Amino acid sequence: MASFKDFNLSRKVQDAINDMGFEEPSPIQASCIPLVLEGKEVIGQAQTGTGKTAAFGVPIVERAGTDRRVQALVLTPTRELAIQVAGEFRKIAKHKRVRSLPIYGGQSIVHQIRALQQGVQIVIGTPGRVLDHIRRGTLKLNSVQMVVLDEADEMLDMGFIEDIESILKETPDDRQTLLFSATFPSEVRRLSARYMKKPEHVTVNRGEMTVPLTDQVYYKVLERSKLESLCRIVDSEEVSLGIIFCRTKRGVDELVEALLARGYLVDGLHGDLSQAQRDRVMKRFRTSDIELLVATDVAARGIDVDNVTHVINYDLPQDPESYVHRIGRTGRAGKKGLAISLATPREFKLLKQIERETGAKMEAREVPSLADVAERQAEVWRNRIIEAIQGGSLGHFRAILGNVIDEYDPVDVACAALKIASAGELEKREEEDYNFGDTGAKPGMVRFFINVGRNANISPSDLVRTISEEAGVPGQTIGKIDIFDRFTFVEVEQESAPFVYEALRKSRINGSRVNLEPAKPRARR
Repeated sequence: MASFKDFNLSRKVQDAINDMGFEEPSPIQASCIPLVLEGKEVIGQAQTGTGKTAAFGVPIVERAGTDRRVQALVLTPTRELAIQVAGEFRKIAKHKRVRSLPIYGGQSIVHQIRALQQGVQIVIGTPGRVLDHIRRGTLKLNSVQMVVLDEADEMLDMGFIEDIESILKETPDDRQTLLFSATFPSEVRRLSARYMKKPEHVTVNRGEMTVPLTDQVYYKVLERSKLESLCRIVDSEEVSLGIIFCRTKRGVDELVEALLARGYLVDGLHGDLSQAQRDRVMKRFRTSDIELLVATDVAARGIDVDNVTHVINYDLPQDPESYVHRIGRTGRAGKKGLAISLATPREFKLLKQIERETGAKMEAREVPSLADVAERQAEVWRNRIIEAIQGGSLGHFRAILGNVIDEYDPVDVACAALKIASAGELEKREEEDYNFGDTGAKPGMVRFFINVGRNANISPSDLVRTISEEAGVPGQTIGKIDIFDRFTFVEVEQESAPFVYEALRKSRINGSRVNLEPAKPRARR
């Protein structure tokens, strides 16, 4: 499909698409729009960021009449997604007398009732609030011609299955049903089988699902220095607006507190926040009052901010589908994005599983050293100074420094001003290092003691394979191996030793529970 004009849309809808700057349909739009216009039911596999809203929004607005009864209903899992979808409908219906209304919890129901009474053609809402209006008699669905279940897997994960079924029973049997979902667990399949009639399946392949404009990289980091590694990565990147994902609510709070203490513009988002708190955080993020938003997967559902430059997986997600959802938050609206994953030794196998199942190849990068970060920050400050000089209007500051320059070297004055302005940002810091002490290994190596040996049927090849897989280090970094009846010694290159230590200190080899510790130096004779 080369152009939206090939869909033979009405002039008013085509003009709106032109106003939105769309030149050609995305794969999901090219596949879905003709089918929906023909009246067919569609199951689409796509996540936020693939253009799926327009895939159902364009045909719904095209087919909607001016009769002020509800003709289309879109169900979404979150308030944020409902607002986002409603905004998209308003753009598509810009030149057509078709009204859309988002209804969701957290907003005055009186305001929503008044808007419904005035008449709308399209309702976008969360299942709980839609059902509330149905029970109050303020939302009539007997004229609905089209129903969309957007992000169906998320709605079912959030426990909305009974609400969805109750809502669908209030709509006419001859309605047209569209279902969009990033994944297809058994619950989604059962829902589609029960309420859809001979649906057409449209699948966006893995390459398209993982957002082609998003580069994907990973850093192997140590658990104990994970925060320091994150800060170095952020400091070495040009993060205009970034989302950092944590696995737990407690993790979000702790990371926000730690980053605030280090001077970053950051706030957190998780399920324990009230709607008012959530709205405040999202407003600060959208207006760039904060540069970094730390969030859990559940809290981030429905976030739609086009200019997110970076997504950082501080904690890796538990499954590939969540990874795809996360990185879809960047690389939006034709802009370039970067997805960064931090993998501790214990998460390395999970990282490789995500790579295999998504078909994505992540580029391995080394955590920037303090010297790298310092040089990057120095470059930023040099550019700021040059821009200020070229911008002119320095007369007032010349007057302030007049007497000082007479008494002190101008270069020293400039350096002092830079020191004050950077607030210690350019101060030299010491590298933190893992020091195992003397372990009796040869120079450049660290010798480890493992509390099992031949009694656990461990062979050198078993040990090399386990260390390589669990710690993500090449086999050639492993040196001398001595296996005895009840214990083992193994030497590892010093650079890889911290990763081996964290990965294997309490793990299993050949099913046996093992403990790995730095060896004591050999006794001298």
